[in-house]
Amino acid sequence: MGIKDFFNYRRKKDTAVPAATPPEQKITAGGQITAPQSTLILTPPQRFGLDLSMYKSAIRAAENMDYTQRTRLYDMYQDVMLDTHMISVVEKRKNAVLGSPIEFWRDGVPDEAINTNIKSPWFSELVSDILDAQFWGFTLAQFSTGKDGFIEYFNVPRKHVDPQLKLIKRHQSDISGVPFSEYPGLLFVRGKRPLGIFAACLPWVIRKNGTVGDWCQFSELFGMPIRDYAYDASDEVARARTLADAMTQGSASVYIHPEGTKLSFIEAGNKTGSGDVYDGLVKVCNAELSKAILGNTLTTEASETGTQALGTVHKKEEEGFTKADKTFVLNVLNYDMTDIFTMLGINTDGGEFVFADTAQVPATEKASLFKIARNDLNLPIDDDYIYQELGIEKPKDYERLKEEERQRREEAAERMRQVQEERGKEAPENRARFFAKAPDYGALNW
Repeated sequence: MGIKDFFNYRRKKDTAVPAATPPEQKITAGGQITAPQSTLILTPPQRFGLDLSMYKSAIRAAENMDYTQRTRLYDMYQDVMLDTHMISVVEKRKNAVLGSPIEFWRDGVPDEAINTNIKSPWFSELVSDILDAQFWGFTLAQFSTGKDGFIEYFNVPRKHVDPQLKLIKRHQSDISGVPFSEYPGLLFVRGKRPLGIFAACLPWVIRKNGTVGDWCQFSELFGMPIRDYAYDASDEVARARTLADAMTQGSASVYIHPEGTKLSFIEAGNKTGSGDVYDGLVKVCNAELSKAILGNTLTTEASETGTQALGTVHKKEEEGFTKADKTFVLNVLNYDMTDIFTMLGINTDGGEFVFADTAQVPATEKASLFKIARNDLNLPIDDDYIYQELGIEKPKDYERLKEEERQRREEAAERMRQVQEERGKEAPENRARFFAKAPDYGALNW
């Protein structure tokens, strides 16, 4: 994937454009006919027809220590991502990280040269691929420079990678390949689980697919009335006419039988013949998938027994996943990619990638917090910071207005002091007159 506007930043001490990566050292991919000269010959995934026996076989092949083969397992992973609930929860977890912008800071100050470059779309794609290492088990990407000096970024198809022996295979079924060391600019990101989170999700998707299939069959058989046709067994003409009528009157189930025979449907007493059992099993599968990806269920689906307090707890669990994912991404950018940035001529010495704070607090709440900090807690706060956080433009004659405001405060304080002094002088006289003078005529005689 060529990036024309990405990373044209050059090291301050070395203004030379990085040398172009030789074509034979770049990893390319294509079909057997369309691009036979490619480094990797791609094969389309084998989809559908999933079952638990196939899943178990794929897990055993992937965990083989000497000749690991993950092709079938990754084909099943691609099948998993056709499930609408899986798409929803995976995108929700990733978007919690992708929605937070990343910046590069050096000596406590944003480096605009690098930050301008990482705003390109490629960088979000890279972060997304890094997060995918948690779901797939690993991610392998190659960074290289083209003839024009621009950076090229390529995500190596996982079915062509042996993460244990660190080999890149031309065909996905090969048992040998080229070592990672033969290719420059490789970034290998290993997830926390060797086979990724999808390995735990597969059984639930398989069960759900089977349940939905049975549910559809149940609806087809019992969701519409069954038409009952009876004919005289000795009358072949009547039989033929009955069959013709049945075939031309819709697609609902038909029971055609001679007079004197019957068909009975026996429904089990535990309601397994109703649609409730299918609906319940699908909900259980979706709930387990939500737990595996997000750590909870209440932030994706409503619950009849859920409460606000329980939902808050689940939300905190989900935020814990997001925090861990952000730490995972930053560790890759700040440690694993250091040599790659240097190879690309990008000076990251003395700096680090950080997530910018995107928690937008309303301006009214910020103003209230600033007031408490200054008036109640007596905390000094820089005026420029307050202007920036409240989104207020600082006036050009700021210093003059600030001085006028200081004088008004002093004058107001002086007036208040004078008022208090006057009140202090009047206090003894007021106290002496608090009780009215008693009348001198004494009590009235009635």
